[in-house]
Amino acid sequence: MDDLVAGADGRPRCGWCGTDPLYVAYHDDEWGRPVTDDTRLFEKLCLEGFQAGLSWITILRKREAFRSAFAGFDLPTVAAFGEDDVERLLGDAGIVRHRGKITAAISNAERAIALIEEVGSLSDHVWSFAPDAATRAAPSVLGDIPATTPESTALSKDLKKRGWRFVGPTTVYAFMQSMGIVDDHLAGCWVRAELPG
Repeated sequence: MDDLVAGADGRPRCGWCGTDPLYVAYHDDEWGRPVTDDTRLFEKLCLEGFQAGLSWITILRKREAFRSAFAGFDLPTVAAFGEDDVERLLGDAGIVRHRGKITAAISNAERAIALIEEVGSLSDHVWSFAPDAATRAAPSVLGDIPATTPESTALSKDLKKRGWRFVGPTTVYAFMQSMGIVDDHLAGCWVRAELPG
């Protein structure tokens, strides 16, 4: 995999997105762009959990089916899912049918509501773990990008202490990258030049 690739538009972008139009659009329009909406943050934490052991493109291709199956990741609705919903989700070929991940998403919705009641918002809480952007150099090559960081490990431990599941340090770091809590676009990637920081 090349570190930077030029798309059909001639723009240099991070090589992990390849040339798949869906992946390129995700890289250009979403990945690394700051998100503060609690529903979108919860959705991404869930989808990163479902992604464990799979490729992100697999989840990305199923994202609309996940959104439909999980009521747009509306926290109160998902938190109220019962065993009938679990069985419905296990029968839904449009999503990843893994009982542990499904029940974790439901339980995590309950945990997210409790966290919001405690601290005000999921956004404020997860963003409080953001590293100091001024101290982070832009990665030059894909090999410069870590799988975990002290911040992702700390957020993972915090969420696990609160009862969240499928939120290991690697999963949490992927979440932090995608939600713009960290900027891991490579130096030279056209998106990096557009981002704040």
